[in-house]
Amino acid sequence: MPYILISTQIRLETGPTNVGDEFSDPDVMNYLGARKTIVLGNNFSEYHVDDPPRLVLDKLEKIGFRVLTMTGVGQTLVWCLHREAVSI
Repeated sequence: MPYILISTQIRLETGPTNVGDEFSDPDVMNYLGARKTIVLGNNFSEYHVDDPPRLVLDKLEKIGFRVLTMTGVGQTLVWCLHREAVSI
């Protein structure tokens, strides 16, 4: 998967960071040290890390991801990253 979205809530810039959904590349999630969770009331799972977004972005850059865009949506900060199709 060449795209990844990461996000965090404003005022939680020190973590945790949402790094993927149930369809995310398990190798990338393992590399990030992410844990898969299901929030009560949701019918889907998400991957989270305790690291702040800046550290997650640094780790993803090391394996070839580049930020395409970043935005704020309500109280959420979201980054979209892309890399050429390679395996880690």
